[in-house]
Amino acid sequence: MSLGERLRSARRRAGLSLRALADQVNVSAQAISKYERNLDTPSSSVLIRLSRVLGVSIERLLRPQKVRLSGVSYRRHKTRLNKTEQEKIREAVLYWLERYLAIEEIVENPPKFDLKKISPAIQKIEDVETAAEKLRERWHLGEDPIPHLISTCEDHGIRVGLVEGPEAFDAMAFFANDSIPVIAVNPRLPGDRQRFSIAHELGHLFLQLPSDWQEKQIEEAAFRFAGAFLIPKQQVLRQLGPQRSRLEYWQELHPLKHRYGISMQAIVRRAYDLGVIKKHVYESICKSFRQRGWHKMEPGVPYPPEKTERLEQLTFHALNEGLISQRRAEELLEKPVRDNVTV
Repeated sequence: MSLGERLRSARRRAGLSLRALADQVNVSAQAISKYERNLDTPSSSVLIRLSRVLGVSIERLLRPQKVRLSGVSYRRHKTRLNKTEQEKIREAVLYWLERYLAIEEIVENPPKFDLKKISPAIQKIEDVETAAEKLRERWHLGEDPIPHLISTCEDHGIRVGLVEGPEAFDAMAFFANDSIPVIAVNPRLPGDRQRFSIAHELGHLFLQLPSDWQEKQIEEAAFRFAGAFLIPKQQVLRQLGPQRSRLEYWQELHPLKHRYGISMQAIVRRAYDLGVIKKHVYESICKSFRQRGWHKMEPGVPYPPEKTERLEQLTFHALNEGLISQRRAEELLEKPVRDNVTV
């Protein structure tokens, strides 16, 4: 990636127009446009001002980038993301991922796991249950709850990042450099919704769906996969029974939510998909959630959001082993690094 491309990426990540950036740097919008198209090169003083306004080091602006994105899919909530919002999210993800892959290259050979190679062919929506069971089996998860979903994904070669975005943005999935599976999720989501979004995007990365399926069918498959991956079929049947005429919120759904890290609404949908409750029961419960406002914020103690720690762990590993400088560590982590206590 050239200097011009890096400037454009940093500007979009900052959410600035050409005019807005030009005003803050005290040059013309035409000059910024030329810099971004590599038709002109900023002077040292202008480069310093660009670095300060964009919050990006000069070294980073001048460093070549090695990350390409492909197969990008967004998980949206209610409203669609406009083009400007998508660009801003994409640039923020690139900024995070480049740092992640850079420290991996310094410290270790990252874990590899060919998701597509073990994914069974999907012919109908019910096959997604088998696919989720197969992945849990391959990852040795059994039927137990997954307490740390982000760590579980990262242990199997999927890079997971917490990337800020607008309210409409939940998560996105893609392959970096054509082979590295990546999931980025909004850190401001409630924990149960965050986990479901990660599992949903994992479905997009993992499932081998028919080429003629439309977007609605693809999203339905990813939704079904997320539920099946977080709370397997046998556990749903064991906890709720094979057939029910109603479900109790506090004594049944709320404890299951905190045990499996999946929202009560998603559990209800699992019960419907597996035939535990009939359609009219499912619709009645959904109506009750909407009337109470629970479709926006479920009652009771919220499920805590997860954190990702691998980038920080790798960075401190490299710093303590003398593989990178303190300045480089601070650039990778985007925060000051205190003196380390080693033993």
